Amino acid sequence: QVQLVESGGGLVQPGGSLRLSCAASGFTFGSYDMGWYRQAPGKERELVAVRTRFSLSNYRDSVKGRFIISRDNVKNTVYLQMNSLNPEDTAVYYCNAQWGGGAISYWGKGTLVTVSS
Repeated sequence: QVQLVESGGGLVQPGGSLRLSCAASGFTFGSYDMGWYRQAPGKERELVAVRTRFSLSNYRDSVKGRFIISRDNVKNTVYLQMNSLNPEDTAVYYCNAQWGGGAISYWGKGTLVTVSS
């Protein structure tokens, strides 16, 4: 049974930091590209960052220099370190695992991040 369980969301003030974690089980973690997506109220889900199975990272422009994605293939966990948060980062953040360019895709249930003073 595949599971992706996100944690670490919450309320943070502008300029603050949060670290999201996604614990994976039920599939061969090291063979999958792992990503973080987010969906703000009234908006479409968007890719935030991806860490490929070859340990290459990509980020959307608006988070470059502020967010860092990493993965631990022993703990089967992917992380998203988010720094210098601003209200535009408020969203539900989802963990995603992909294989074969999206031929297989798994999703977590999401964790809410709220950036507000």
